Amino acid sequence: QVQLVESGGGLVQAGGSLRLSCVASGRFSSIPAMAWFRQAPGEQRELVAVMVSGGGSNYAASVKDRFTISRDNAKNTVYLQMTRLKPEDTAVYYCHAEIRQRAFTSETRTYWGQGTQVTVPS
Repeated sequence: QVQLVESGGGLVQAGGSLRLSCVASGRFSSIPAMAWFRQAPGEQRELVAVMVSGGGSNYAASVKDRFTISRDNAKNTVYLQMTRLKPEDTAVYYCHAEIRQRAFTSETRTYWGQGTQVTVPS
């Protein structure tokens, strides 16, 4: 059973920084992509940042130049360094991973973490 476990959320003042972590555990072959999504109250879940195993990344326009996604492939971990946080960044942040469970196949499955709350008071 594959699990994604996030950590690092909390309350931070506007302009501050937080670092989220997400560790993938279980039996699998590789993780082609890992990403962070967020969902604010009453809003749809949105992509924040994604990084593929080769190192390429992409960001939502609203967080570009403030957030940085990184991966430690040896630890099956993805990070989200968030700086210059704004009240509109307040949301539950979810880790997402596309996981290949068997080597030498193209089949992948997607998994979600349980979410971690980030609150930036206005």
